[in-house]
Parts: sequence; structure tokens; C-alpha cells
Amino acid sequence: MGGKSKLVSVYSGNYLQAQIVKGRLESEGVPSLLRYEGAGLVYGVTVDGLGEARVMVPEALAEEAKAIVADQEYGEPEDMTEDGPAEQG
Repeated sequence: MGGKSKLVSVYSGNYLQAQIVKGRLESEGVPSLLRYEGAGLVYGVTVDGLGEARVMVPEALAEEAKAIVADQEYGEPEDMTEDGPAEQG
């Protein structure tokens, strides 16, 4: 991420969840970075902001990133069978 673009938060949660979101955004071509509280990594807790991780993106890409995150978090789950996704039809 070159230049001096303002960064905005598009997701906050625990460190592992934030890593997954960051990876998803980057796979969609949205550059991102993590900002996190170091105590969360050491103690493994997220309480009242302690241990919280935030996914930051350039302000110009914030709406696109929020749409990607919302699609991932709130999308309809696939119907699954023991062998994988259920066939529709």
C-alpha cells in the first residue's frame, strides 16, 4: 500500500478471525493490514477491546471491502450433506 492514504477499519474481532478477513480481502484485490492489541496474542483473550484486532484498508476501498466482509459474514450457508454440498434441483 503505497502513498499516504488514510486507513479505515472494516472489521474488528479476534486475531484469527481478522487474519481470515484480511486474507479474503487480499484475495479480492483489496490491500489490507491488521492493527491489533499485543496482549490479545499473548493472553489469547478479547475483552472490552483488549485483544481486539482490526482489519484496515485504504479509505478509497472501504465500501468495496465492507461489501466483501458483509457477504462473507452474512451470506446464506450452503446446504451440506455428509459428502459435501447438496445438489439442488
